Amino acid sequence: MVIDLGRVKGLCFDIDGTLSDTDDEWVSRMTALFSHAPFLFTNGNPITFARWLVMVTESPMNGVYHLLDRLSLDDEFARLYSRLSQKRMRKPHPFQLMKGARELLDLVQGNHVLTVVSARDSLSTQRFLDQYELNTYFSKVVTSQTCEYTKPFPHPVRHAAQAMGLNPESCVMIGDTTVDILAGKAAGAQTIGLLCGFGTEKELLKAGADIILKDLIELKKLFE
Repeated sequence: MVIDLGRVKGLCFDIDGTLSDTDDEWVSRMTALFSHAPFLFTNGNPITFARWLVMVTESPMNGVYHLLDRLSLDDEFARLYSRLSQKRMRKPHPFQLMKGARELLDLVQGNHVLTVVSARDSLSTQRFLDQYELNTYFSKVVTSQTCEYTKPFPHPVRHAAQAMGLNPESCVMIGDTTVDILAGKAAGAQTIGLLCGFGTEKELLKAGADIILKDLIELKKLFE
């Protein structure tokens, strides 16, 4: 696996499992939920089951959202989700910043233009950026509601590249799932797969990732 950093001018970052430690966040929520019934688990601790459940439901949920996107129902779903979140949560659940994220962004922002390319809705994406004061790093924030189609279609990556004043070939899509890699490749960008989120090495390789790294710490070393 090889990536040509010499032609890279723009970086497109996914949120969930890339900049935000959504994996552990969801595991924590489910563990808390199942902790009310410890008798269901062999050792009384549901964390192993919670982590397994998060991993096995990630691909089907991507598939459902992809179907909604193809039917042009993803915007309606995102707006409904946002309304329900506002009604049910007076204080939004705090996000977890992925280990090494700020150090990486500090390093790369001097030599690259940065954007967010997320399949999240606009509201929750902005909440994450606001919580950790990350807005100044990014010249553009692309969410599931920005383009007609979201990842794995190439539209959001192309939109981000255009906003940066670059060709997609001068950009890298960085993410942890196959939809990130597929979107980047379809747009003509190089792609970096990360193993700190939901995707597996086998899945990312099959999707065509140009290089696969363990986490953001390894990614920082790459750009150093």
